[in-house]
Order: sequence, then structure tokens, then C-alpha cells
Amino acid sequence: MTRMGKIAETPEDLVGPVTVPAEAYVSRDYARAEQDRLWRKTWLQAGRIEEIPEVGSFITYDIGVDSVIITRTGPDEIRAYHNVCPHRGRRLIDTPPGQHHASGKRMSFVCGFHAWTFNLEGRCTYIEHKDDWQGALTDSRTSLGKVQVDTWGGWIWINLDPDAAPLGAYLDPIPAMLDPFQTQNMRYRWRKWIVFNCNWKVAMEAFAETYHVSSTHPEFMEFGQFRGWARNHGLHTNIGYDAPKDMEEDAAKLRLGTGGDPRITTAELQNYTWENANTNTTRTLVDAANRLKDELPEGTPAPVVFQHWLKSAREHDAARGVVWPVVEPSHTAKAGTAWQVFPNFQIGQAVNNMLCYSAKPYGDDPDMCIFEAAVYELFPQGEAPETAWEYTRAEDWPPVLQQDFNNMAAVQQGMKNVGFRGTQPNPYMERSIASLHYNLARYMGTGAPRSIA
Repeated sequence: MTRMGKIAETPEDLVGPVTVPAEAYVSRDYARAEQDRLWRKTWLQAGRIEEIPEVGSFITYDIGVDSVIITRTGPDEIRAYHNVCPHRGRRLIDTPPGQHHASGKRMSFVCGFHAWTFNLEGRCTYIEHKDDWQGALTDSRTSLGKVQVDTWGGWIWINLDPDAAPLGAYLDPIPAMLDPFQTQNMRYRWRKWIVFNCNWKVAMEAFAETYHVSSTHPEFMEFGQFRGWARNHGLHTNIGYDAPKDMEEDAAKLRLGTGGDPRITTAELQNYTWENANTNTTRTLVDAANRLKDELPEGTPAPVVFQHWLKSAREHDAARGVVWPVVEPSHTAKAGTAWQVFPNFQIGQAVNNMLCYSAKPYGDDPDMCIFEAAVYELFPQGEAPETAWEYTRAEDWPPVLQQDFNNMAAVQQGMKNVGFRGTQPNPYMERSIASLHYNLARYMGTGAPRSIA
């Protein structure tokens, strides 16, 4: 026992109030140590399966100083390799200036330094003057280093640790909770990234709780209460909203506007969300909400309005070839609004769209990160829009996200204030933050939350 309280040693300790030291956010030594202790030990979301549709299609994924090539080597086979030539250490594939990552289609990878060449299976097929090595260049010495790769939910996942446990075991219990939403069938509607002036953890935490909604996004309070919860599940967490009786689905992304006439407030909420966040809804849902006042009489109870709205939107989507999965209301309520995949990916799921965030370090600068957000949607077969990662200045993001950005930059500065004594996350609504640092400490060996009860 210390003056700061005892270290949280079990997930159950996170139910009560804890404090988290600022070291993980502001220490350059901590940021440097993350490369070996965290990023090289965890499963990381590296892209979507549809980004490598044909044999030879590839994308790259960078995390700190490490870079990985992910390529389709067969109709049903994906491989990943360290993006480095075993000859002199040159990267095989460079990211074009200003781009999010490299992508394309190649049947071989040629080093730009001395033209060593590698096939899709990672075997070196050409070395100029190979005989000069007097037989020492065996296949094991010249082949590309393999990286663990697997898929789930439509995403590609990589792990730099050759001894890491399988992806399924790592993600548990997320697949069981999100498989009913069929995220693998969704496609990008838009995707944006930015180099931002805060630590990657500050960025992820800004979207991992609902406690901030009433103060950061007060405009939403006109449409109802947004009190939420956060629950920890081993490495991962999920968040959701408290919902009235008989409206369990209102704990999820697709929410009814409350207060006054629910036909009107639901339409107002949907229109505001579409215009100012451009996330968490679709044009079909917005249009269906705008029809409520004409399709239902005044005085229709809120649960009936909610069910009619979703039924109408589902039917209109089905007519254009977009089939929503059927998810039981009890499961929807349990799944909540979003899952935080340790360490740096968030999936905000719904039956016909999702919003995902990720963040990773920018070099070893603890005050900077690469922040990404992507909106996905169900589209008719073959009608998904062509998208690419778009670098977007902070002032050009949707207005609601700009509100979050203002907090993120200010929090990073405040963390370094000599008077700051450590975070004190809400034990009910911000347990996801305490859980993140509980699990970070298991990898990093420092920074564990401490009980302040």
C-alpha cells in the first residue's frame, strides 16, 4: 500500500475508482519502449481484405520503425513479410510521399538498391553475382522474413511476434459479439487520416467513452440523454448507452431521438448526425427518419416509432439490393455501440454501417500520433464507392470530430502540467480507459492504474 493506493491487479479492481499516471502519455522513454514491448507483441489491424483482391495485390503497413508487406499469394491465401531486403536492409517498398501507405500489384518484389528479387512466396529468385558469396547464401538467409497474418471481420491482422497466440484467441470475445453484424460485408464510404498533436492513447481514449458527449457535443443533448457504460473483457472493452425498458436496441448506434415527438426528434437527430458528423448513419436511415412524420400519427409511442423507422429503412435498402443482417435486440444491447480492440483499434458497429478509429505513434514522439477514421456501409453488390485514405487537415474534418480534436490537443498539453496528478476515469462510463492502461502495464511493465477508493 502506498499513498497513491494499491495497484490494480485484476480486471475486477477496475470497477472502483482508479488513477492512471501520465507517464504513458508524455514520456519519450515510454514511447520508445512501446515499439519492442507493445507493437511487436500484439495483433494489429493492417487493412481490409478487399484492398488486395487479386493474386499479386499488396499493401504495406507501418508501425513505428517496422514495416510489413501484405500480399495475396493465391485466391484464398494471404502472406505477410517484413518490408526489408535481407541483403543490406533497404525497404523493398517505399510509401509514396504524403500517402497513407503503399499499394499496388506485383508478381515479385525487387530491391531498389541491388535488385535482389523475391517472389510472392518470399523466396529470393535473383541475386547478381551470387557465386561471390561462395555458397553461403542459403534460402533461409535470403528469403523474406515471414510475419504472422490472419483475417477476421473483413480486416487483415498482423503480428510481428512469431510466437504470438492465434488471432482468434487474442480477439476473444469480440468475434462472438460482432460476427452477427457481418462487418466483412461492409465497404468504405470514406476514410481520413491525419498526423495529430497528441499521444496515440489520448486519441483512442477520446472516442472510447460517452461521458464527454453532454459537454463536448452539447448539440446532441437536444435529442436525448447519452449516459453510457463501459465494460472490460480481458484485453478488450466495449461501450454502450443505457436504454429505457422495452427499447434495448437504443443502447446501440441506431438511436431514437427522445423528448417531444419522437417522429420529429428522430429525424432531427439523423439529419444533424449526417450533416455534422457524417458517421453512424446512412442516407437510407436519414430518409426513413424524415418520412416518420408522414407515415405515423402524432402520439405514436417511442418504441413503435423506433421499430417502424428501422423496418422502413431495412425494406428500402432491401429493395436496392442491400440486405441487413438480423441481430436480436438483446444481442444488440449487449454488444453496445463500439468495441475497443487492444491496443489501438475501435469498431463502432451497427447492422448496416460502422465507424472505426485507429491511432499509432508518429516516430518516437510521445506528443504526436497518426490518427485514422473510416466510415463503412453496406452497398449493393459492385456499387461501393472507390475510396482511398485521404489526408485531411484538422479544420476540414466533420464538425463533430473537430470538437473531439480540440480536446485531444488540449489534453496532451495538460498531461505535462506539473500540477497534473494522473487521470481519474469514471469507473462506470470510462472503464475502457482504465482497462487500456491495466493491459498496457502488463506489456510495458509500468503505468498500472492504482486504486483511489
